[in-house]
Amino acid sequence: MHQPPTPTSAADDERLPWDRGEWSPTDGAGVTERQTIGPLSLPKEFRANSSTGQDMPLASTPVPGHGGPLASTPAPGHGRPLASTPVPGQGTSPVSAPVRGRGDSPAPTPAPSRRRSAAPSVRTPQGSRPAPELPPTHTALICVALPGLAISGGGQLTGRGLDGFYRAGRRLLSRCQMRVAGREPLAVLARMTGADSARFVGTLRASPTAGPDPDVVVERTRRADGTERITLRNAAARPLRLPVELALGTDLADLGAIASGKAGPELPATVHDSGLRWATAGVAASVTADPPPSDALASAGLLRWELELPPGGTAAVELRVRLDGAGPLRAAAQATTSPLAPARATGDDSRVAPLLDWAVVDLQALLLRDPAHPADTHLAAGAPWRCGMSPAEALAAARMALPLGTRLAAGTLRTLARTQLADRSPQAGLIPGPRRDAGPLLPPGCTGTEATLLFPALLAEARRWGLPEQETRELLPAAERCLTWLRTTIGEGTYLRDPQPGGPARCETQAHAHRAALLGADLLDTYDRPGATELRQWAQALQAAFRADFWIEDLGGGHPAAALAPDGRPVPHLGSAAVHLLDTGLLGSGRLAPGLLDPAQTQHLARLLGAPAMDAGWGLRGLGAKEAGHNPFGHRTGAVRVHDTAVAIAGLAAAGYEKEAGGLLKGLLDAAEHFGHRLPEMFAGEQRSAASAPLPHPAACRPAATAAASAIMVLTTLAGIRPDTPARTVTLCPVRSAPLGELGLTGLRVAGAPFAVRISRLGLAMVEEAADGLQLGV
Repeated sequence: MHQPPTPTSAADDERLPWDRGEWSPTDGAGVTERQTIGPLSLPKEFRANSSTGQDMPLASTPVPGHGGPLASTPAPGHGRPLASTPVPGQGTSPVSAPVRGRGDSPAPTPAPSRRRSAAPSVRTPQGSRPAPELPPTHTALICVALPGLAISGGGQLTGRGLDGFYRAGRRLLSRCQMRVAGREPLAVLARMTGADSARFVGTLRASPTAGPDPDVVVERTRRADGTERITLRNAAARPLRLPVELALGTDLADLGAIASGKAGPELPATVHDSGLRWATAGVAASVTADPPPSDALASAGLLRWELELPPGGTAAVELRVRLDGAGPLRAAAQATTSPLAPARATGDDSRVAPLLDWAVVDLQALLLRDPAHPADTHLAAGAPWRCGMSPAEALAAARMALPLGTRLAAGTLRTLARTQLADRSPQAGLIPGPRRDAGPLLPPGCTGTEATLLFPALLAEARRWGLPEQETRELLPAAERCLTWLRTTIGEGTYLRDPQPGGPARCETQAHAHRAALLGADLLDTYDRPGATELRQWAQALQAAFRADFWIEDLGGGHPAAALAPDGRPVPHLGSAAVHLLDTGLLGSGRLAPGLLDPAQTQHLARLLGAPAMDAGWGLRGLGAKEAGHNPFGHRTGAVRVHDTAVAIAGLAAAGYEKEAGGLLKGLLDAAEHFGHRLPEMFAGEQRSAASAPLPHPAACRPAATAAASAIMVLTTLAGIRPDTPARTVTLCPVRSAPLGELGLTGLRVAGAPFAVRISRLGLAMVEEAADGLQLGV
């Protein structure tokens, strides 16, 4: 088994007991006694380890309680720890007032014996410590143009919480407070104007004779590229001479320190060029102003102007925040050509247009370039916590975004192929990835396993959507190594288990593996490569074993187990991970690959997913409301996860369960409306009632790659678009019940050309635009 490198700090040695395989079923209560939280690790920038060939982003490790790995120790075979910052017990960063004044794989495991009785759930070990109290994100306006961020609680940047301008995970400016004529403007508006910009409006009365009406309007436009434009407008009938003062400050802290309450005090400033500059420990940042201020007070962090405004006139000040040694921010989304097509939606339901618009702009905002290969772009997991590559989520989002073209998929695949473990490694072919917290009922999962299984599936489906033949051939060897890793890791066994000793066989892992085997075998046959027969034989054996071992019979007809323990006993709780059993993957001629469940089992699962215990009315809960340990705010134990809900909608629709799919779809659209049509990665799974609204999760990423891509998948699911570019056909399998009425989708991409489709109120689909020579299949 591949071992991680020797830890370099004390925090690196803080491994969770389940990282050593120390987990076991409970005594039958199914309740976790405690959950251990490991050290916090948050984003700086994408880094490469040239000695190992493993490109690992520091940002791929999310915060505790946030849907990602909790320990700083990576999964076996997953490279170096991402960070070693320990988590203190408390929350936001302290604020100091400025000083005023001048101047690896498991051993083969035999298939467990067939049984239908449920085993108790899995518990986490003793010795927990509380998670840190993170600065909330649900009320913040987060402008994103990676690697730049601008996070605002309001028009004034106060230096508290997450407020500030960031670049590559470093806060360059934390405080920017404005006073006009000695007073702060009264805030009247704060709203996003795009994924990368926000607009703030304030008013004040500069004249004592102005009466109740404001005579000065202050507008601030803040952008993720590190710029802010402040415009003052004179609404009075006489000229005004206004003293304007900006109080600036920063701690130059990284996001991990801010999240763990260790940001430290503000740094002293120096006058620099037409603004101020701060420096510490080899890092420096500056703010310059245009026009230059009439006065700059370094010790107080103040810039001052005397602005003349004629009646009805305006005056403006523009600030530029820069990291020393770095040029102006050029986000990947600002490239001449985007990898994402500008798709649009219209229809009877007015919510579909803004939902798709926000999905596209959020994906654009989260684009990153591979530093060593700038032509290759991929998606960061989400802002603000996960602004780097998370392999499994980048692949999943690229797969859901295939209707917008194959260029994002190609860039993601090429980037991750360069991280694949070399042939000399015991885990050859594995794509490294951090551990992901799975809640208190199961140990953390291995996202490297998920990414390795997603790789060949994405390549096979991207080829169907129109990935050029040459690019497919270039990526085929990496896909073959993923499939070889799969067969080698399984060995003579049946199930793909977690890589740590004594790891469980997870329900969703078997679904990913089964899909990878069938789509991978199809890919190997296409290019006359060996191994397809063995993959299909194993997939058939897995299907037969899974239907017997993973299905738990009960009075309601049964349900799939969440996992199998090492001794073969099923872990009985029902969660949203089961939806991946419905996601089988696309083969040729518009056919879907067979799944692991038989028709009767699929019917029972569909019924359960549509029932109130799983469907909160806004989307699918991560853990059923009747399960022990359910928590509506638990990121794996009851919160609605948008990605899982979208997978359920697509899978249920493909399996013919349109009522259940339509119910989840309408609930998700209703939730999106409450979030301004910009879906977060998750929100609370409290049951919907007549006068309720979905409750935000205070630590959710927004934007999030999988949430944005989910909007694309659920809308295109209604049209049932199943292309087969090599055969020059496209099959339409629309949702016949047309749950949203008439729907038109334009600006999609199939076979590298624009594609448009319209679904009528009767559930009939019609192609309105397509590539030359593309035939409608049956």
